[in-house]
Amino acid sequence: MSSDDPKSLEGFILELADASGAAIMPYFRTALDVGDKRSRGAFDPVTEGDKAGERAIRALIDDRFPNHGILGEEYGFKPGTSPISWVIDPIDGTRVFMSGLPTWGTLIGAMQDGVPAVGLMDQPYTGERFIGGPSGAFLIGRTGRTPMQARSCTDLDDAVMGATDPRMFAKGGEADAFGTLADRVKLLRYGGDCYNYAMVAMGQMDLVVEAGNQAYDILPLVPVIEAAGGSVTDWQGRPLRAGDAFAQSGGRMIASGDRRIHDQALEILSQA
Repeated sequence: MSSDDPKSLEGFILELADASGAAIMPYFRTALDVGDKRSRGAFDPVTEGDKAGERAIRALIDDRFPNHGILGEEYGFKPGTSPISWVIDPIDGTRVFMSGLPTWGTLIGAMQDGVPAVGLMDQPYTGERFIGGPSGAFLIGRTGRTPMQARSCTDLDDAVMGATDPRMFAKGGEADAFGTLADRVKLLRYGGDCYNYAMVAMGQMDLVVEAGNQAYDILPLVPVIEAAGGSVTDWQGRPLRAGDAFAQSGGRMIASGDRRIHDQALEILSQA
């Protein structure tokens, strides 16, 4: 396996999901000891499941590709010398996880020179994996491997949109712009975390709009959506990249299945 070829990493990313799922599942729907990572602001939970999942992923990457860089939510940044680096969120949706609900997922992404190249959202409880990369976008489940294709939606009036929490939008221009967009769409659903993005790739939803995200919240999902025919940008229409290029986004992003509603949404959001 070439350590610098994204296509060759599509199989390895499934191994990483096997390892993380095995580490996380013993903690799901148990009596958890939940910590709080915040230094200020809102409750920011962390569990032993988060930590165990990331440790398992990091250990396998370090063993197989010690020259790869890694950025993870729980254990920070390890620089590398390869063009390939990894971005990890061991449990995207820790609040959901600690509540016993199944709409959390493990996010693992391989970047090539900072560009999202292969990504995966794994939900070990439901047995669903959403993967995207050079070979395409696929749902891998208990019944097999199914290609994913984002659906057509020509107008915001017909769009189904998701966002994790209305409180993620800062008061003022950011919240006002999101509110204007929310008033345009056919249906808005809160909650869902990473599952919203997977549903865009599957063609079940049309749009996800969020703010305040970190690189590990979204970069692993970019290849999943793009390989399914969708688009992911920040609110200014710029592609999402690792490092300083991600910081420019301010954590604001939009994912869509159809570029036509993406552009319509950008007309509203870019004013924030």
